[in-house]
Amino acid sequence: MTTFKPGQQVKCTVTALPKTDDQNSTIERLMRRDAGAKRALKKGHRRRQQEMVVYNRGNRDWYKREKCGKVVRVFQGASWSMPYTLDLAHDLKVVESFVKIEAA
Repeated sequence: MTTFKPGQQVKCTVTALPKTDDQNSTIERLMRRDAGAKRALKKGHRRRQQEMVVYNRGNRDWYKREKCGKVVRVFQGASWSMPYTLDLAHDLKVVESFVKIEAA
């Protein structure tokens, strides 16, 4: 982990399923940093904003907001790449027993 430089592309692969929900959510958060996942999240957000239903109730606008779709899933063998930043060091260290981390 100390050999990575900020801005360097890092490839991560899930080798084992995490034991707790906290570790699972940490891996999902790291997976969302992938360029393809970012694009899908941004596209979904834009679509939800455009299709948001606004209705009037008691002379006040109310919004019917759609729930977000799950873009990333944690399963054994899932891989993604992301740019390494210094703030990721702790998160990567926490999940290093479940994720194989290497330079891309």
